[in-house]
Amino acid sequence: MKRETIVIVEDETDILDVIEYNLVREGYRVRTFRGGEDGFDGIRRHAPDLVVLDLMLPGIDGLEICRRLKQDPVTAGIPIIMVTAKGEEADVVLGLGVGADDYVTKPFSPKELVARVGAVLRRGQLREQVGKAERISIDGLSIDVTRHEVKVDGERLTLTATEMRLLHFLASHPGRVFTRDHLLSRVIGEDAVVLDRNIDVHIGALRKKLGSQRHRIETVRGVGYRFSDAAATASSSDT
Repeated sequence: MKRETIVIVEDETDILDVIEYNLVREGYRVRTFRGGEDGFDGIRRHAPDLVVLDLMLPGIDGLEICRRLKQDPVTAGIPIIMVTAKGEEADVVLGLGVGADDYVTKPFSPKELVARVGAVLRRGQLREQVGKAERISIDGLSIDVTRHEVKVDGERLTLTATEMRLLHFLASHPGRVFTRDHLLSRVIGEDAVVLDRNIDVHIGALRKKLGSQRHRIETVRGVGYRFSDAAATASSSDT
């Protein structure tokens, strides 16, 4: 079985050592860097399966590293988990907006971080399978963009073109958080009237139509939305 390689870029030695220890214990190959420049070069050199990236770094900060990685075709597909200090919500939004896949805030539980790493890696594998698939099926939900058809438990729904694009885009990237601006730019057509919180209106309408599958679209407070491929445990995902 392949052992995934993870690069950690973190300038606080204690935190770096804890992250490295726990990831190695889980069987991952780990490479560590303490500065922004070294970290960026190391990521390009080693082409890891995932990056754990601190936001506040000497040299190049984490946001700039994330931006550069996602703009480079060679590194654009590498998933990134950002590590942020509590209260840096604005930076979290920016980071997710330039392509980060997830984030954890300090102080955090090592077990939580390891779980996040595993989840993001699994999402990446699922995205490779799903990619831009024209047909997506998850439990009781099926999406067929070629036929402009969505079914919940076998019952066909009536969606607008925007709702179809929104649902398909989110379902094609399960688990990844997207900011409202990102969704507006990727999903809403150029002919749409773009107003503040416009995406929320579309999300609300889509959830109503999805009925028993409404839990698939989760709200990440202060950030945006993501599509869940997990089994439903509650009906509070739209709160």
